[in-house]
Amino acid sequence: MIKTEIGQTTPDRITVRGHDLANELIGQIDFVDMILLVTIGRRCEGNEKDMLNAIMVTVTDHGLTPSALAARLTYLGAPEAPQAAVAAGLLGAGSVFLGAMQDAAVMLREAGRDLTEDSSDEEVAKTAREFAAARRAARAPLYGLGHNIHVDGDPRIPVLRAVSERNGYFGRYWRLLLALDETSSTVYSRRLPANTAGAVGAMVLSMDLPLHLARGLALVGRCAGLLGHLIEDEQAPIGQELWDLVLRQDERNKLPGDPR
Repeated sequence: MIKTEIGQTTPDRITVRGHDLANELIGQIDFVDMILLVTIGRRCEGNEKDMLNAIMVTVTDHGLTPSALAARLTYLGAPEAPQAAVAAGLLGAGSVFLGAMQDAAVMLREAGRDLTEDSSDEEVAKTAREFAAARRAARAPLYGLGHNIHVDGDPRIPVLRAVSERNGYFGRYWRLLLALDETSSTVYSRRLPANTAGAVGAMVLSMDLPLHLARGLALVGRCAGLLGHLIEDEQAPIGQELWDLVLRQDERNKLPGDPR
């Protein structure tokens, strides 16, 4: 028999993870609790809700990013299908933009496998130096570090650190991330500051949540941001202007005799 434990529907009842949707969930729990309930089968515990809310707020929007551009241009071509525009924006979530939270979590877990919450600062620093050097020698990226705009430090990092500290989730993975930031300038030719992907990865690891949630929370949060871009583009369109800019650039790049 094919079935799912996530949700069931009968003629007179809908259940999600065994809870009656109409009588136990709607109007009685918030969306963050619902995210955990549907993904891992339980509501938030302890201070998890504050942590998850901070993550969701952080990832909602970053301006005209590739995901927002993809959404706006898809909306230009198919204004009758806003779901396609949002989907197009989410499809670009990968190791470079938006989706690197999970990559950072995986990397930090690997790097910190021999550390404990009681590891000394010296042990954490040594681990960071050796791991960064090994990654550079292997030409492997340091997920969660470096930023093309915030080259002197991501302004979100101190705030996310404070959220983690006040909720009791500032541990070995956060310490390792910051140690990698500190040692990066000695291993690479420049500093690679900790970024939001690294912070979210450390936060998810510190809460001992499934690593898919690191990227998953980014996708859920960004849905709201992309919807905002579509509503703005409906009211003050820039999609056509973006497309015209591409066409003008293409015209400038043509060589004499180019048949394009």
